[in-house]
Amino acid sequence: MAERNPDPLDDPAPRRRPLLRNPLRGDAFGRGAEGFARMMGTPAFLVGMTVFCAVWLTWNSLMPESAQFDPRALNFTLLTLILSLQASYAAPLLLLAQNRQDDRDRVQAEQDRQSNERNHATTDFITREIASLRLALNDVATRDFVRGELRDLLEELEEPPAPASTADELRTILREEVEAALERRGAQGGPTSPKEHNPQ
Repeated sequence: MAERNPDPLDDPAPRRRPLLRNPLRGDAFGRGAEGFARMMGTPAFLVGMTVFCAVWLTWNSLMPESAQFDPRALNFTLLTLILSLQASYAAPLLLLAQNRQDDRDRVQAEQDRQSNERNHATTDFITREIASLRLALNDVATRDFVRGELRDLLEELEEPPAPASTADELRTILREEVEAALERRGAQGGPTSPKEHNPQ
């Protein structure tokens, strides 16, 4: 049995997960900011904040001074501090959510542009193919053309053959033409017959 190599470089230890996860790492913080911004933009948040402030002000205005935790005499200092902190944290979170939405819109616009380019290229290709098919169809024989050609062939086949006298007339005309050509050659001083061309 082979012995295990004790070298730690050949047998690395498994990676250990950190005990505490960083909330600012990755996309978790951005999603939380968007969730907070989305929650602040709902009617429920506005109604809840209105009810909270009304109860706070009523309690610290109408209750005995011993029960007031933010007395009216101090102009509701604690409530002012809470609302100021909320506003100071809400504005950056809203800006962060807006930036993430802008990034998503930018990516979506780029994808839409690429998709439009592919659709445009596909449309151009289909248009060229249709044009080439139209040009090819112009050279293809139509049904009426084929029928007309077949009708002409049938008419030619149905015609009676030429009489034998026509062939005899053609032979006579050809013989006369040959004799006339030989006579013209003899008048020019050339051989008029094969015998004269090849004397023994």
